This record gives sequence, C-alpha cells and structure tokens, in this order.
Amino acid sequence: MASHNNTLFLYPSQRMTAANPKFTPASIRELTRNISLVENNMPGIDALLQNLPPEHSSNIIGVTGPPGAGKSTLVDALIGQFTNDGETVAVLCVDPTSSFSRGALLGDRIRMNRWHDHPNVFIRSLATRGSMGGLHPMIIEITAILQAFGFDKIIIETVGVGQTEVEIAGLADVTLVVLVPESGDDIQAMKAGIMEIADIFVVNKGDRPDADAFLSNLRTRLRPESEMEVPVFKSTATTGDGIMPIAEEINRLIATGGTKNRKIDMLTEKVWQLVRHERMRGLDKEDIAQKIGKAMEKGEFQLFRFARTF
Repeated sequence: MASHNNTLFLYPSQRMTAANPKFTPASIRELTRNISLVENNMPGIDALLQNLPPEHSSNIIGVTGPPGAGKSTLVDALIGQFTNDGETVAVLCVDPTSSFSRGALLGDRIRMNRWHDHPNVFIRSLATRGSMGGLHPMIIEITAILQAFGFDKIIIETVGVGQTEVEIAGLADVTLVVLVPESGDDIQAMKAGIMEIADIFVVNKGDRPDADAFLSNLRTRLRPESEMEVPVFKSTATTGDGIMPIAEEINRLIATGGTKNRKIDMLTEKVWQLVRHERMRGLDKEDIAQKIGKAMEKGEFQLFRFARTF
C-alpha cells in the first residue's frame, strides 16, 4: 500500500483466498478509508481512482426487488454459500438516506452480524443520498475500490424502491430480482421496471402455502415475448433451502459472459457524466452572472453565442 496526498491507494500484492486471507486490521482500515473518501467525494479521489488497476477478476451480483422480499436474508445466505466454496465476498447494502445523518437508515450490517468477524467477508452500508435508481451516486467508484482489493464476489443489494430501480442491471454481471408469493398482484405493475432486468428470479419465503402457485404463475407471465428463458428459483433464505442452486446458476451465468451490453450502456453514461464534470470544473456561476450582466449592459447578450464562449 502506498499513500499520496493523504489518499490511500490499493495495490493488492496477491489474490485473496480462504487459505490466504487479506483481511488484517490495517487492510480493513485502508479499504474502509478509501470507500469513505470516494463515498463523500473528498479531494484527492481523482488520483486514487485513476491509479486503480484496470484488470480485475471480481464478479458483481446485483440483488433487487420490492421492500419486504427478504433481500438481506437472501444475501446473507449467499454469503454463506460463497464462503463455503472458498470465495471472498464484499457486500454493499444500499439503504434509504437518514434525514438527520445523511447515512444509511436501515443498516443491513446489523442483519448480517454473523459475518462481522469473518476473515473473508466485508460488508458496508451505503445511503442512496437521493439517487432514484436504488443505488449510491458513487456506486461505480466504490465498486471499483472493492474490485481493486481483489474480492471474488461483490454483492450489491439495492434499496428496493420499486420499478425505477433498474441501474443495478448495468453494473452487475448477474442481477437477481427477489419476490415473495404475495407479489402476485404487483407483477404487471412492476414489469415496466425491475421485472424486466432480471437474469434470475427468486421467489423467497418459499415455505408459505401459496408459494408454488405463485411460482407457476410467475413462469407463465414473465417475458412472454422473449426467446430467452429466465430461470426462476424458490428459496427459503431463513433456513438456507434453495440457496445452492441459485449460487450455481449465478456462477453459470457469470461463466457465460453476464450482461456485457447493459454494463457498456451504464459505463457510457458514467463516462459522459465524468467528462461533463471535468469540462465544467473551472466554471463559476457568479463569474458567469457578472459576464452576462456586462454583456446585457452593452446590448450584446445572445444566449446561444454567449454559451459557446466557455
């Protein structure tokens, strides 16, 4: 690890494995500090991000769905499955923003507290901070920090805001949409949003009496126009039932290439935002207002020609 301008840079010297864990108190502090710097858009993060290595082998798994579907419990069970397979796992839990602290309101780490001292698991809660897509506005940058650290799997659990929550499909290699048997009446309303981004559907709380009927109904109603069959699984995350087949399907989809086109679309939008921000870096609104005022005094202000002078 090296430091520059009070910003830490991560240069993994070796790949993490269950037999060779990278988690030490020092490395956790460095990783956490890096995420905090990026999360809060602190000075110096441009240098940090530009010095991250371009190559990584982390797989990103998105978990989304309506509130109350058991997403956190499912993520907790997937952590168990992946760590049992000898993999290292990072989890980003995106929660609503607290009106007082601007931090994550629900704090999913509390619900996953059995992993707090596991040598190959890192969990971080993030707030949406007003983002409409169910993700933190700096989610790409924070994910890049975790990729540089060398995790095998990075799980991102979205806030569960509804059908606008589609950004995760562009970031993840595989996206899981989690439903419960009671979701039946909401399927058609949701199809315009998160129901169309799934690589895998999971009907959680599958021990409920109407779970099998809902599962059958879901399979007949989803994406009738698509030639690609989207797998649907039933699980009871609280007991671990059905988790292994889901993990196996995740790995199979990752091996076949995931959702590359959606990721390119999202990265294109991010590059667009970064370029726009960079080109506007030297502009000051007060300075622009003064120049407008002077131009208007001279009777020379023409909106579109004026805008082209910057």
